[in-house]
Amino acid sequence: MNDFDMQLSRRLFLQQSGLNLGGMAVAGLLSGSQTRTTLGSDSLRPSTDDGFGLPGLPHFAAKAKRVIFLTQSGGPSQIDLYDHKPLLEKLAGTDLPESVRGGQRLTGMTKGQKSLPVKPAVPKFSQHGQSGATVSEWLPNIAKVSDEICFIKSMVTDQINHAPAMTKFLTGHQLPGRPSFGCWVSYGLGSECKNLPDYVVLISKMKRGSDQPLYDHYWGNGFLPGKYQGVKLRNSKDPVLYLRDPNGLPRELRRSMLDAVAQANELKFEQAHDPEIATRIQQYEMAFRMQTSVPELADLSNEPESTFALYGEDSRRAGSYASNCILARRLAERGVRFIQLFHPDWDSHSNLSSWCKARCDDTDQASAALLTDLKQRGLLEDTLVIWGGEFGRTVYSQGESWEAASSGRDHHPRCFTVWLAGGGVKPGMTYGKTDDFSYNVSEDPVHVNDLHATAMHLLGIDHERFTFRTQGLDFKLTGVEKSKIIERILL
Repeated sequence: MNDFDMQLSRRLFLQQSGLNLGGMAVAGLLSGSQTRTTLGSDSLRPSTDDGFGLPGLPHFAAKAKRVIFLTQSGGPSQIDLYDHKPLLEKLAGTDLPESVRGGQRLTGMTKGQKSLPVKPAVPKFSQHGQSGATVSEWLPNIAKVSDEICFIKSMVTDQINHAPAMTKFLTGHQLPGRPSFGCWVSYGLGSECKNLPDYVVLISKMKRGSDQPLYDHYWGNGFLPGKYQGVKLRNSKDPVLYLRDPNGLPRELRRSMLDAVAQANELKFEQAHDPEIATRIQQYEMAFRMQTSVPELADLSNEPESTFALYGEDSRRAGSYASNCILARRLAERGVRFIQLFHPDWDSHSNLSSWCKARCDDTDQASAALLTDLKQRGLLEDTLVIWGGEFGRTVYSQGESWEAASSGRDHHPRCFTVWLAGGGVKPGMTYGKTDDFSYNVSEDPVHVNDLHATAMHLLGIDHERFTFRTQGLDFKLTGVEKSKIIERILL
């Protein structure tokens, strides 16, 4: 059957059955099932599902039902947080050996320096828990829950500047235009909650001004249909703009208006056959439901005092990282599939001792509390928590006076640390090693695409088979180069 015949058959079915797209969208949302269109610019093929995702997904039994991605934007310093290198104390102030650097390119911020002096870790390190994980004194709360965590110390990427590195970290490609990880998961698996979006984004409201941009394409849908893009909840009175009905507009009038708009959109669909029109109908319906679900979600007044004690005093401040961690748990409880927190300003080119320490103070207690809270509620077992940024920091000082309080560290893509917890990951484990300078990976490198492949696997998705056809190509999150699943960290 050709495309024209298929479209004609669909129209005849709708006409003869007395249904329309608007009615189907409303009925589907009310009954817990909906029509999902799998779209490529080269093809249009209708498919139905049970309200949880595409037919045939997951490919196999999943260990994780959802993801909470604690995105630390700016490049946290692995040297000062997790990757303890005692030898650096003896080599402090000496020039980084060329045999270690291996001709790696430098950014414009340090290539003009006459020397690249080794700067040892500022905080002290100690081992924690039964696993003996090494964590710095700047992260005392994460240290306490280290037995719940799998540290990957051998992460590598191929981008050295923030925007392309973060784009790569979140979309699998350094250029904007590809769907983010959360969008792929939303597209494939949908959500268990029909009153909230599949993919929700929370951005920290900082105590001070931030000059680090967070671009919309970090949670953008790329070439996927628009309904799969991340929905950013604002840290203000109205978490989602234009969600409230105008004063004096009765709820039942709003309902009848949406029905009328759906019918008008149906007529347009019959002319244009554009699946984005069906998406628009569904999104109007979601917005209608969110008018009740979002205010209830964002209202923390029913949380007990023990919650705020666990997450820290800053959790009372709306929009803080700690408050967003509580919202992440509440979203997980409600069945949202992908929850992403962004905390910026890890970019410590100068004043490392105070700047990096301040980011630790922002996030340490709340990140650890989230793991504790999820575990207490029986959610950690099937929730994959990811913590990390787009790259690491250099062992050499940015600023030739390496001992000065004003010195910092430059961008470093050749090794950095992320950690995972829950969702089928082995707890109390450290995977991968770096050399004595935390400059190169010495054992078990993990590329960003390997991290994506592994996370997909935990969600029950074969990353090689999960593709989307557009522009005559079958695209996937992990790209065209071979990516591996990190089998040794899996339960």
